[in-house]
Amino acid sequence: MNGPALRATVIVGESDVHHGRPVYAELVHRAHAAGLAGASAFRGIEGYGAGSTIHTSRLLSLSEDMPVAVVVVDEEEKVRAFLPQLEDLIGEEGVVVLDACEVVRFGADGRTTGAS
Repeated sequence: MNGPALRATVIVGESDVHHGRPVYAELVHRAHAAGLAGASAFRGIEGYGAGSTIHTSRLLSLSEDMPVAVVVVDEEEKVRAFLPQLEDLIGEEGVVVLDACEVVRFGADGRTTGAS
């Protein structure tokens, strides 16, 4: 895909689970099953959420519940259609941020592919 898109960034805790599986992994696999263009999970090094507890990876205060951002990108209609699947996964603690973006893909020759 090239052109306008919607990015959904889902913030969850690393230790959040859904039926025994990490929520971030479940999100990536559900996005894949839904046929979305792409999804990746990124582990944070420090952060806090609704509970206002700061989680950090610094050695002296090592946390096992680091923030994880799952980023999903596709056409707006596809991402919005995927949102209902998030409700049972992230509950009241998770956060979803939606923002418009543009996807640019490069061909083997270094030029952008698709229509301009």
